[in-house]
Amino acid sequence: MAQNLEQLKRQFLEYVEIEKGRALKTVENYNHYLTVFLTQTKATDPNDITDSTVREFRLWLNRQPLKNLGKPNETLSRKTQNYYLIAIRAFLKYLARQEVKSMPSERIELAKVPERSLDLITEAELKRLLDAAKGGELKNLRNQAILELLFSTGLRVSELCSLTRDIDLSTDELSIKGKGGKVRVVFISDYAKKILKEYLAKRKDLDDALFIQISKNGKSMEKRGKGLSLTRRSVERIVKECTIKAGISKRVTPHTMRHLFATDLLSNGADLRSVQALLGHANIGTTQIYTHVTDKHLRDIHKKFHNRKT
Repeated sequence: MAQNLEQLKRQFLEYVEIEKGRALKTVENYNHYLTVFLTQTKATDPNDITDSTVREFRLWLNRQPLKNLGKPNETLSRKTQNYYLIAIRAFLKYLARQEVKSMPSERIELAKVPERSLDLITEAELKRLLDAAKGGELKNLRNQAILELLFSTGLRVSELCSLTRDIDLSTDELSIKGKGGKVRVVFISDYAKKILKEYLAKRKDLDDALFIQISKNGKSMEKRGKGLSLTRRSVERIVKECTIKAGISKRVTPHTMRHLFATDLLSNGADLRSVQALLGHANIGTTQIYTHVTDKHLRDIHKKFHNRKT
């Protein structure tokens, strides 16, 4: 009995979650992108997905205003549009694997996007940011530990939030489960370990999470005897507060700290493959976005040989 696209979509999402081991957020995103695609195109059968169907959807997508983001005069970015296309391609690959006849996935080409630019801060600004959280109170120690750990390890904010308080600080190494359940090793600086030890020594709660919410009176926010672990949004707010306190006008996020970690390594001579491994990038092309801002060698060559006066 032939299955309709809704049934196949459900099976695909289960496949992505179970067989592929993707995070629930990834599954939710795929569900959203595919639901929009099927709703807009009114496709119900695998044979309904054709070059024409996809092209019309792309035109529709390209003209969608960002009303929900308060930007009625702007449309979806090419990068965001590509998320929809990537989901459709993955779905079509799944259909082919299940021997369900439909449009070949390779016929969908992603839109070209501008080269990604990095919003970085200077070394002086970084020092001010790291100093902004200093203090002997529990909240200060927590915030300082967060900033130092982000810069020391290059962790994603989701990885930081998943850390538990039984972290082994007797060693410099830390095993992290990143995207797709892949495990990698990161390294903690001596100073970051020192601040983490001070922070943990001052905590009185029993919560398993490494980083927890702290009330205005400086105590952990307890719920049935346990604290509440920080969310991604909470960490973003902490970094923003420290940025303002440091007098930095640029937008700084936890991911900015990850960028700074990578550029610092490359600027000081680390090779691209090693940085790729430390960041947990599946594709080295993702790591290469950092090279154009860190290649001191080319800058030195330019200064040494360009327009020399004799």
